[in-house]
Amino acid sequence: MGFYGTLKLIFYKMKRKLDHGPDGRTFPSGKKHCKGNGPLGPSSLVQATPTTFGDLRLANGHSAQRRRVTSGPPPTGLQDWLHTFQMWSGPERLLALDELIDRCETSQVKHMMQVIEPQFQRDFISLLPKELALYVLTFLAPRDLMQAAQTCRYWRILAEDNLLWREKCREEGISECEWSHRRSCGAAVGPWKAAYIRQHRIETNWRQGDSGEPMVLKGHDDHVITCLQFSGNLIVSGSDDNTLKVWSAVTGKCLRTLTGHTGGVWCSQMSVATVISGSTDRTLRVWDAESGECVHTLYGHTSTVRCMHLHGNRVVSGSRDTTLRVWDVSTGRCEHVLTGHVAAVRCVQFDGRRVVSGGYDFMVKVWDPDTEVCLHTLQGHTNRVYSLQFDGVFVVSGSLDTSIRVWDGETGNCVHTLTGHQSLTSGMELRDNVLVSGNADSTVRVWDVRTGQCLHTLQGPNKHQSAVTCLQFCRGLVLSSSDDGTVKLWDLRTGAWLRDVVALQSRGSGGVVWRIRASDTRLVCAAGSRNGTEETKLLVLDFDVDDRKTETD
Repeated sequence: MGFYGTLKLIFYKMKRKLDHGPDGRTFPSGKKHCKGNGPLGPSSLVQATPTTFGDLRLANGHSAQRRRVTSGPPPTGLQDWLHTFQMWSGPERLLALDELIDRCETSQVKHMMQVIEPQFQRDFISLLPKELALYVLTFLAPRDLMQAAQTCRYWRILAEDNLLWREKCREEGISECEWSHRRSCGAAVGPWKAAYIRQHRIETNWRQGDSGEPMVLKGHDDHVITCLQFSGNLIVSGSDDNTLKVWSAVTGKCLRTLTGHTGGVWCSQMSVATVISGSTDRTLRVWDAESGECVHTLYGHTSTVRCMHLHGNRVVSGSRDTTLRVWDVSTGRCEHVLTGHVAAVRCVQFDGRRVVSGGYDFMVKVWDPDTEVCLHTLQGHTNRVYSLQFDGVFVVSGSLDTSIRVWDGETGNCVHTLTGHQSLTSGMELRDNVLVSGNADSTVRVWDVRTGQCLHTLQGPNKHQSAVTCLQFCRGLVLSSSDDGTVKLWDLRTGAWLRDVVALQSRGSGGVVWRIRASDTRLVCAAGSRNGTEETKLLVLDFDVDDRKTETD
């Protein structure tokens, strides 16, 4: 053992004595005696030439003349005692120090620690090459990195490294840096750290509720908002008043009203600034949301257009006339007609390769749209099919028979029947093999479609009090709206209720949240009532506080 090892051992003994208090037990004289073949044996001590504590202080840049205790003249015989101590061997010195520490009072041990402890406070990060220091810091959590940045100037330089924060962003799934947000986070903050701070702030705002007062967008008079789309900074609402309205998600202003339908609008889809709407007037219309122009009117269906799904430049529509039609959005041409259902088509999914449809004939059908061939008819439901999800592998159908069925999209086989809901499954979201279903029984359930297992039932004392009308999940969160006039936020992983994001004043007495749409930073809710207790309106909540401050400035 060298000098450092000896000093550390002394320091440990002093700290232990302090931990045990002034009345700590005195070690017997032979308790700490070192054996010759142990790590503290004479052979290990004699091999290294000891370095004095004074030399160590000089090596650390401190003055050799340390502060002396001014309690009076030195005791008689001090020099003889020190001379005797220097004559002893290493093990003998350790034994003497051990006995000396046991006889010291707490204040005396504290004095020794104040002298010795600073000599072991070595800044190993500053002593490493920068590349190695940065590698060590990659093992720290972002919160710890921010604390490390407050240690000293050099640690701050390292902890602010842009590539280091790029790695932290990659771990959190943040793929784009925030050059535009550097001003709000301070000029010294790199774009990747700014991106991380912003995303963390948004996540906290979602979970804890800092979104400020919602913007209220009033329109459509007292009519029902039947469909809602949200893309970028544009919101598009469709209503049974025959119109669609385009709103700014930033200012809350109604930018334009899209008129032309002669019946209520029942469904819509949106991509960037292109909006497609379907109506009871049996037509689809393609709109430019920026100009308000109706680009195409798509004729062909002979009854209400009830559902549609847009993928790329093609949209598939389903109608009460029992057919589906495939349209080219850019030209307005009907490319294919899919016939086979014997009752109204209520829901449709399209991934660019396959069309999946569900109808009031209790059937789910899988189509090749290019050949107009029905590849599979999925039979099993005993009542109307109201909702569908399709991720290219699994088809998931929700029915009025209370069950949800998971099908293999290639073979048409029923893989699982998910039971537990007590009523109509009105809406579903499927992502990464996790299915979230909302039901008229007032509950939301989370499923693993690979195993058919119900992971969570989102209920309890804070559950919805009426039918679930719409849901979405993102950022590890589930959002659900209901006829009870609330929008609730749940943790997808644990199934725990987090808070009510929206609670209408007329909740419980007629107020309804019909539709919700969410992005990473905003939530849009379409709300109203069927009895006049709540005005028809849109509520916009912005969770990007930083964005809002920048825009206000």
